[in-house]
Formats: sequence, structure tokens, C-alpha cells
Amino acid sequence: MYKRLISEQMKDLELEFTKMVREHRSTIYSVCYFFSDNPTQVDDLFQEVLVNLWKGFPDFRNESSLKTWIWRISLNTCCSIQKRERRNVPTVPLLIDKDLFSESEQAGRQVKMLYDRINKLEVFDRAIILLWLESMSYDEIGAIVGISTSAVTSRLFRIKEQLKSMSNN
Repeated sequence: MYKRLISEQMKDLELEFTKMVREHRSTIYSVCYFFSDNPTQVDDLFQEVLVNLWKGFPDFRNESSLKTWIWRISLNTCCSIQKRERRNVPTVPLLIDKDLFSESEQAGRQVKMLYDRINKLEVFDRAIILLWLESMSYDEIGAIVGISTSAVTSRLFRIKEQLKSMSNN
């Protein structure tokens, strides 16, 4: 009886998690894409984010919105992996067939150019501009990255100016 109850709870948890991933897949992918434009690395980041989301999912207590929680886990995972890669820890590639930002259309090329510029920014600034591009409020951005709303305002101004002055070389 107890094992069946646990099994049913796991199935329910898996269904909720699968639904959450489907609904927020593009957000997770966008975060991963901001940290690398290499499809294999993006897939690795995506996989790591999913693992961390799964690990934390049973403990999610709705103290923040699910969207904010997913952003925070995604950003923290990608930042941690980037730090680890700087120390040259080898990883094994995972192949996932997806590319939300394909270069087949003009809009896709423009998004790619923007992401190339954004990838030249410092990690913290990348996170802030990514959240802004996702139409999050300054309050939400501040809550996710852990700074005040006024700090978000000034940082975004500086980041936008920096992006304007960059070239894609």
C-alpha cells in the first residue's frame, strides 16, 4: 500500500514537472543560449538546468512565482557551469534536436547578432539583459538577480549603451 502511494506521488510529480518544462522550455533554452551559441554546449546547459530543476522541484514552496524560480535556477546553473568550464572540467555532450533561434530567416539572423553582442558582456550583465528582453519588470529582475530595482535601472541603461557601441566582430 505504502509503495503504491509513493509510486502514485512520483507519477504525479513527474507529470507536473513535465508540464512545467513544456510551458517554460523556451525560457530555459533562452537562458542557456545566452551563455553559449554552440549548439552542443547549449544542449549541455539545458540538460544541467533540467537536472537542477528536477532536484529542486519537490521542495518548491511557491514563495516566489514558478517563473521566477525557473529563471533563478537556470541562471545559477549556467553561471556555475561557466565557472566550472573556466577550470577546464571536461563534459560529455548530449544531443537534443532543437534550435529556437535558427538562422534560416532574417529575424533569426538579427536575434543571433544580438545574442553575439550580449555574449560579450559580463555574466551578470547578460543575466540582466536576458531578463529584460523577456519583458520582466525591473522588480522581477531585481528579485531574480538579487539587486534593488534602482540598481536594475542604472545597470540596464549602462548595458544598453554598451551594446549600442559594440560591433559583432
